[in-house]
Amino acid sequence: MIFYTPDINGTQYTLNEEESVHAVRVLRLNAGDPVTLIDGKGGFYSAHIVEAHHKHCKTEIIEHLTEYGKRPYKIHIGIAPTKNIDRFEWFIEKATETGVDEITPLLCERSERKRINIERLKRVAIAAIKQSQKAYLPRINELTDFGKWVKAQSIEHCYIAHCADGDRRLLKTIYQRSSDAVIAIGPEGDFTVREVAQALDCGFKEISLGASRLRTETAGVIACHSICFMNDN
Repeated sequence: MIFYTPDINGTQYTLNEEESVHAVRVLRLNAGDPVTLIDGKGGFYSAHIVEAHHKHCKTEIIEHLTEYGKRPYKIHIGIAPTKNIDRFEWFIEKATETGVDEITPLLCERSERKRINIERLKRVAIAAIKQSQKAYLPRINELTDFGKWVKAQSIEHCYIAHCADGDRRLLKTIYQRSSDAVIAIGPEGDFTVREVAQALDCGFKEISLGASRLRTETAGVIACHSICFMNDN
């Protein structure tokens, strides 16, 4: 059983009330039962319960691993939130399970959703790292204007995926293994011609994610998975 413990320090840790209820009332764990703790910063802790209380479940740490699952590259997905927020939360969940490092919700010219609940999205990501046994919690940024976001990117490998005509190449043909990647995914109506031009002026390269026309959330997951797949093979 895995629990998120962002402020862990020392050889003992008391779960917060929400995690304590889950451990004791839902999972029915008792003193002596083994648990795993993750801090979202690469720390992976093997522990066992020493006091099974539903408000303050206490654990003792047996082993601590640092930089657990750390990769030699980072993935940053800038993506327009979908009109149906459930689909965007699905993207957050699946990208986190796959291995994204940073997500920036983008406010684009054709965006249909212009408000999001960052705290809710963070909770979705926390549940996903627990499910997938990852020690790193992706950073989820505030909703950001697309133009400002593309200007703020400073790494070499920045890409924009869109469906319009242009010099689009498959991501797998231009991405270099072990390189950090920033990928922009547009809203349901795609990026505008002006936005694509903005990105190209800032050093982004046009990419295709395949022959199929994908939903926004699907494109985000495929972009993330493609980078992970190319690095793992």
